[in-house]
Amino acid sequence: MKIASTIARYLLGLMFVIFGLNGFLNFIHQPPPPNPLAIQFFVAVGASHFAAFFFALQFIGGLLLLSGFYVPLALTVLAAELYNILAFHLTLAPASIAPALLASVLWVLVFLEYRSSFAGILTARPALPETNPVLENAAAVPQR
Repeated sequence: MKIASTIARYLLGLMFVIFGLNGFLNFIHQPPPPNPLAIQFFVAVGASHFAAFFFALQFIGGLLLLSGFYVPLALTVLAAELYNILAFHLTLAPASIAPALLASVLWVLVFLEYRSSFAGILTARPALPETNPVLENAAAVPQR
């Protein structure tokens, strides 16, 4: 499983680096989507410069995956990216959903390897942080 996860991490990182850079450099030309609502969506996202933020997060998340540093952070950021990508394709362009599904499967494979890093947020009733008596006593001491 570790080998599959490592391969998935590199492939997912490569996908997001390439598509993140493509958002800025436009080296992979795509035909306009057939759905007029999708065209309106792209116009609004491009005119508002939201796309730059979206592509920058894709690029940074992909670099983090390729480097192996902060992989749980990259997975968290890219989960939000994948949600938006899947939502767009499911609602506005279902014919071109294949790369989004592939990225989702790769994301799950990487997540399974790093799931222990998410143990705290995946707990139904997390433990409350313990109070620090030193800090409580420091607050009670009057300031001079």
